[in-house]
Amino acid sequence: MRMIREQSVYQVTFLPRFFPVNCYLVEEDDGLTLIDAALPYSAAAILQAAEQIGKPIERIVLTHAHGDHIGALDTLKQALPHVPVLISSRDSRLLAGDRTLDPDELNTPIRGGVPKPGNIKTRPDVLLADGDRVGSLLAVATPGHTPGSMSFLDTRNRVLIAGDAFQLRGGIAVSGKLQPFFPFPAMATWNKQAALDSAKKLCALQPSVLAVGHGEMLRQPMAQIAKSVQEAEQLLHN
Repeated sequence: MRMIREQSVYQVTFLPRFFPVNCYLVEEDDGLTLIDAALPYSAAAILQAAEQIGKPIERIVLTHAHGDHIGALDTLKQALPHVPVLISSRDSRLLAGDRTLDPDELNTPIRGGVPKPGNIKTRPDVLLADGDRVGSLLAVATPGHTPGSMSFLDTRNRVLIAGDAFQLRGGIAVSGKLQPFFPFPAMATWNKQAALDSAKKLCALQPSVLAVGHGEMLRQPMAQIAKSVQEAEQLLHN
């Protein structure tokens, strides 16, 4: 495990050989908000990271329901039974193993490591919608990687925790754009057009720091975000 601080946000990184995975601890007055639950073996290290910071985890927020973002959820919930779990209403179905699509959604299979029905025992306590507030965080609906993916903007400092809406490992890219040195987020993306639309939405928020599921945090990211959006648009429409 590696932990790096950027203002109010701590990036906690787990380093399997070819697939580094991040989760985040956001410092609030009342404690910590954990964003994502990383890999199945990550629970003890996440709890240790909170101890190092010196504040309790008060809520668990999930950007989406892929296995590398929910892996330690059940173990964490067992250790912290009083702590509420929050996820988008749409991806709560994926968390329960339901891959069915809504009538208005693109009729392509949902990709990536979605749990099978019954694999994840934890049920969310709060279902999030676009514009909801979670402490200092603004919830932003960013569908594309999954139908119900969400990102979270810290309104105190504009640090943006974007799940897999972008990747930074292997070079910055909008979800769905294949990066040869780290192709996995693209391979797990459901709807490239929706992902591009969500990337534009996040660009408009003018983040000061971009923090994602895979790759190191990026300060002053606007120029690189804009370039990645342009590249994704060219690939999608040319």
